[in-house]
Amino acid sequence: MISGSTTEQSSYYDNLEEMSVKDLLVNMNNEDKKVAMAVEKSIPQIEPLVEEIVKRFKLGGRLFYIGAGTSGRLGVLDASECPPTYGVPDDWVIGLIAGGDGALRKAVENAEDDPQQAWIDLKAYDISSKDILIGIAASGRTPYVIGGLKEANLNGVLTGCITCNEGSGVAKEARFPIEVVVGSEFVTGSTRMKSGTAQKLVLNMISTSVMVKLGRIRGNKMVDMQLTNDKLVKRGTEMVANELEIDKDLAKRLLLRYQSVRSAIDNYRKNSK
Repeated sequence: MISGSTTEQSSYYDNLEEMSVKDLLVNMNNEDKKVAMAVEKSIPQIEPLVEEIVKRFKLGGRLFYIGAGTSGRLGVLDASECPPTYGVPDDWVIGLIAGGDGALRKAVENAEDDPQQAWIDLKAYDISSKDILIGIAASGRTPYVIGGLKEANLNGVLTGCITCNEGSGVAKEARFPIEVVVGSEFVTGSTRMKSGTAQKLVLNMISTSVMVKLGRIRGNKMVDMQLTNDKLVKRGTEMVANELEIDKDLAKRLLLRYQSVRSAIDNYRKNSK
């Protein structure tokens, strides 16, 4: 075990290959149950970071994620889901993975070991002191992430991180560290499991909370979602029909005319006065 690294501690289970499929599933599920409780303990760390992100967005800032492997993929995933969910521009939330987009599908050897590369990648997007950078690293040791956070700090970028070990190098570089200590993995060291789940939960909490506070949700509805398929058109139609108390045929015509639930509702009310 690496000293101080709970993500590298030996699994509570052994002889996995001798377990039945049911035992494998039950035991993995038992470990997964611990993740939400660990995230709950981290809410006091998550809250101030979200508050700062909202402030910077209102001043024209953007949110960047950097990470390697599973952590990098989760950041890219969260970033890529913001435009269709909340109708925001593609450059509001940007996810970068060590090794570039090719690493999303296939591991790029040693990409995470270069402490200079993250800042090179970030400079391609003209990152500035208005922006926010969150480094994602389950172990908290990834040189790509540590190097990116160091340079961001030197350039006035607001920094945060999501890690699953306490007192890590990544957390020491982040102004707003989030440490979700989930303990040893079911398969020793396989941080795509509990650690990855914890990171995904925190990313969901951050981006969703930010978008709510920026007014991209009305009530509890995704009124700015992009109408990219029939399912979303149907969902949007129902939202418009329920909100305006009109029939679905009219609701769909309004939705397709104005191309968003928010615009359909607002324009109908404006024109009905």
